[in-house]
Amino acid sequence: MATFLYKLGRLAFRRRRLVALIWVALLAVAGVGAATAPSPGSTSFSIPGTEAQRAFDLLEKRFPGQSADGAAARVVFKAPDGQKITDPKNKAVVEKAVGELTGPQVAQTANPFQVQAVSKDATTAYVSVTYKVDANSLTDDSLDTLKGAATHGRDAGLTVETGGSALQAIPEAGGTSEIIGIAVSAVVLVITFGSLIAAGMPLLTAIIGVGIGVSSIAALASALDLGSTTSTLATMIGLAVGIDYALFIVSRYRAELAEGREREEAAGRAVGTAGSAVVFAGLTVVIALAGLAVVNIPMLTKMGLAAAGTVAIAVLIALTLIPALLGFAGRKVLSRKDRKAEPGATAKDEDKPNMGTRWARFVLRKPALVLVAGVLGLGAVAVPAASLELGLPDDGAQSTSTTQRKAYDLLSEGFGPGFNGPLMVVVDGAGGEDPKAAAQAVAKTVAGLDNVAAVVPVTPASFNKAGDTAIVTVIPKSKPSSKQTEELVHAIRDKGAATAADADARVLVTGQTAMNIDVSQKLNDALLPYLGLVVGLAFLLLMVVFRSVLVPLKAALGFLLSVVAALGAVVAVFQWGWLGGLFGVEETGPIMSMMPIFMVGVVFGLAMDYEVFLVTRMREAFVHGERPGQAIVTGFRHGARVVSAAAVIMISVFAGFIGSSESMVKMIGFGLAIAVFFDAFVVRMAIVPAVLALLGKSAWWLPGWLGRILPNVDVEGEGLQKQLGDGADAASDPDAKREPVSV
Repeated sequence: MATFLYKLGRLAFRRRRLVALIWVALLAVAGVGAATAPSPGSTSFSIPGTEAQRAFDLLEKRFPGQSADGAAARVVFKAPDGQKITDPKNKAVVEKAVGELTGPQVAQTANPFQVQAVSKDATTAYVSVTYKVDANSLTDDSLDTLKGAATHGRDAGLTVETGGSALQAIPEAGGTSEIIGIAVSAVVLVITFGSLIAAGMPLLTAIIGVGIGVSSIAALASALDLGSTTSTLATMIGLAVGIDYALFIVSRYRAELAEGREREEAAGRAVGTAGSAVVFAGLTVVIALAGLAVVNIPMLTKMGLAAAGTVAIAVLIALTLIPALLGFAGRKVLSRKDRKAEPGATAKDEDKPNMGTRWARFVLRKPALVLVAGVLGLGAVAVPAASLELGLPDDGAQSTSTTQRKAYDLLSEGFGPGFNGPLMVVVDGAGGEDPKAAAQAVAKTVAGLDNVAAVVPVTPASFNKAGDTAIVTVIPKSKPSSKQTEELVHAIRDKGAATAADADARVLVTGQTAMNIDVSQKLNDALLPYLGLVVGLAFLLLMVVFRSVLVPLKAALGFLLSVVAALGAVVAVFQWGWLGGLFGVEETGPIMSMMPIFMVGVVFGLAMDYEVFLVTRMREAFVHGERPGQAIVTGFRHGARVVSAAAVIMISVFAGFIGSSESMVKMIGFGLAIAVFFDAFVVRMAIVPAVLALLGKSAWWLPGWLGRILPNVDVEGEGLQKQLGDGADAASDPDAKREPVSV
């Protein structure tokens, strides 16, 4: 591996113009493909294996068109204090809005005074608008019409707010916090390298990699039914690993130059050593992302595979484009001070203790204390994770300043909190003698359950044309995301199904609220198998990399500890409300159901990046004859600053999303930022060296029979060093302290 990558790095350095041209051409081709690709249509969202999905599939057959994925909106009108919405003047304003809400994309607009969409106190009414297309396909004209109707109502003196899935297409203004995060990343790179050229390379190559990946996703979106969210994960993880991988190789190149090597040789050695770590770190990320397929949610699977492809591009760019750019940059990748120094002088300076070596020596003096403090600290933060409640956000989780949240609150005040999450009870009587009697019996049973505010009476309009399937709408008393609503869904499925069975019918509960409950349950059930898959495969991969049993085990357990601690912090802030004001949390509630798996996939990849890069330098020193303790110090001297810089960059980028007004985005940004902090600075920088110090040479133990089975990929470049003559030079040094290598 190291020898092959060494040759690849030298080749890319020599043929830098050709390599750069190839990547620019690939970016151009992907860009043209994205620009000329047909616009993606309505993307299907399915949750195979859930009752809510089976109900939607049944509705597609029995009620053609009613279960389509078209967007919906509710325009809520409230009369001024002391007035009613049914007063002639106010009623005229609402009916005028109904007349305005038309257009080629509008499927239906319901007049509230004709469909009983007026509250009991007659102060609030809502207009329901359904569209023929999904939210992402709505045109500006359709959105302007929706916003215009609300504006005209406000001008007439009414309180008017708009909610529903249609507003998901309206982009959130801002982005200042994300820009600040990227700016912080640039500053960290400049401080780390002391050179604008070296600092710009990781940013440039990461942007090129993400550009190729995201453009390819856009080009294939229509053919592969990829939603707009597919590129979100690809962008986030692509930028993260792209910067990391380039940072690692540029840092190693500078170290090789500092030792007095020629530029081409330095590039080859950088790719042969740090590049090997990049390859295996990239493989762990791909495993984690591709492993999302075990959840069996097609949208999540596509997101994972698309992001995995972007990571693969980032690895290839780091191995080829980075050495090519290093060829163009010359010695400008070094700081001005290092460029003026004599060859080899910088290497002598690097032998002097730096912050990384001082910290490593402190850990070596008190490994047990550092280990206990790190584990207990993360364990304490992880305690709230035991109270984790999962759910999917609705408009009730929006910022109180948004029109969606205001509409949600108006509906809750006028019609009850459960009105925002009605349940669709599908009674399939196709196999029975009297479907109408079955539907009425189910409606009566459901009406008698706890937490039911209302059941819409069964009428001929409730049935399909064949008269064998009915939709019974149930309004809970509790809000959609509450535990009580989830218990009601299960109660309907149990008792309603028993009632239907007596009439040779079956009952299925669906609707957005039921779908959210089923998705949360499915994701919760898949979390442990997913963890087992990615951690198990990564353990085997790291065993090949480090040729050790205990080092991969320590890496996996440390990752689990950091993830659980991060989940505990997320629960404390977003579910319990601790320090909520500091992070702008306006409404506490269940944690987004996709958050744990999403966090595992992203953070696992970054954690293994830091593990591979840091510990590989330790093993490299150990294999080359240093004592176990000295090898830890050497690894920190060369890797601590780079890993710290990479972690700070990722934390700043992820933390930028905390400033978003979207609670889901805010939660993801906080969770990823705190997880990277815990894993990089507590686990990798403290617990890892403490464990290695306590284990000594045993850390690198590998049974002889297993050593014969495992392939020797030579990530540390031991074979490369011998081939280039470094091993012979070192062996001839009588002062070199060497111990037998147990592997």
